[in-house]
Amino acid sequence: MCCLLVAGAFPPAHAAHVTTAAKVCPGQALPPPPVDTSEVPPPGQPTPKPLPVPDKPVGGPRMGGCLTILPDRSLRPPRQISAASWIIADLDTGDVLAAKAPHARHRPASLIKMLLALVVLQELPPDKIVQARLEDARQECTCIGIRAWQRYPVHKLFTGLLISSGNDAAHTLATAMGGTDVALRKMNDLARKLGALDTRAATVSGLDGPGMMSSAYDLALIYREAMKHPRFVKAVQTTSMRFRWHRRKHPITLYNDNRLLHGPEAYPGFLGGKTGFTDDARHTYVGGAERNGRRLFVVLMRAEVKPLRTYQQARRLLDYGFKLAAAGTEPVGKLVEPQSAEPGEADGGQAAADAAQDRRTEPHSATAGAQSNNTVWLVGLAIIVAALVGGILLRRRPSRSR
Repeated sequence: MCCLLVAGAFPPAHAAHVTTAAKVCPGQALPPPPVDTSEVPPPGQPTPKPLPVPDKPVGGPRMGGCLTILPDRSLRPPRQISAASWIIADLDTGDVLAAKAPHARHRPASLIKMLLALVVLQELPPDKIVQARLEDARQECTCIGIRAWQRYPVHKLFTGLLISSGNDAAHTLATAMGGTDVALRKMNDLARKLGALDTRAATVSGLDGPGMMSSAYDLALIYREAMKHPRFVKAVQTTSMRFRWHRRKHPITLYNDNRLLHGPEAYPGFLGGKTGFTDDARHTYVGGAERNGRRLFVVLMRAEVKPLRTYQQARRLLDYGFKLAAAGTEPVGKLVEPQSAEPGEADGGQAAADAAQDRRTEPHSATAGAQSNNTVWLVGLAIIVAALVGGILLRRRPSRSR
């Protein structure tokens, strides 16, 4: 009985640790410290907590690597790539051909506008007319020239958002969806559904804000999803657009700022992409191209423009990706499908909904384990008490017979 009591007082070995601590590359669970005060929360609001790190790297075990991740017996990767994190992936199959620290968390800058664009595609008809507010027109630029109280069609704002990275267009579209808080909630909900567990949008435009973060892997998921929508493809392939910023003024021309799309440095077969920059994020980039029936794309985060500009680094990574594809190298990971990957799959990925469910059930599991331990302890105690009472009764019964 004493053995039962002692054994019941200690939890079983499997209950000691309900979850396994995730192995995180040093300094990669959070973006580097900001260089200014743009991420200081408003008075009275707490600093956002870091996003949980999944126990298994989404996309496969090698996607958790901290350095350059290449196929076996691969070609030498290009030199002079300053990006702290990058990824090369197949737009159609989702295969990851090569990467560097793909789940390292950095600030996305204007690449987060792709996530906003996906929400706009779901929420706002292209011909809907929206009226800009004063706050929409007062956004920190880059801007497309929004004026307060003027009315604009959604499709013009949508295109200006992507080709000229209009922060004022982003805010106006968010206002049309019920405000920035509503838009941000929808953006972050969509990120979870896509499996983008490193992503938290803090602003709709990509300007730095408290808790803003993403990863090259997550932005690859978002770009791949966005390229399934013809309206998005049409917008990012637009080289210029006439925009009537004021009903009484002459229209202006907006130009696509992606140097690989048009002009003397255009990349053959380029499919479109997005650029980004803030002081804290540094330079970010996403873009894809088609060659010999293969559609590949690249994402770069926290890049510097020396020794090469960001779009020139993207060009080299695209060339490298097409060489890997021609050589038939094995992929090093996989871009998960929205809500399709299950824990324990061969690629090691899991859908956002499953990961969120796991996080919700972990505290319950810990509580259940504690309740189970308490039950064992109480049962053991009851057995001992019953044995002691029984012993006393047995000893007293002979004395009465005499």
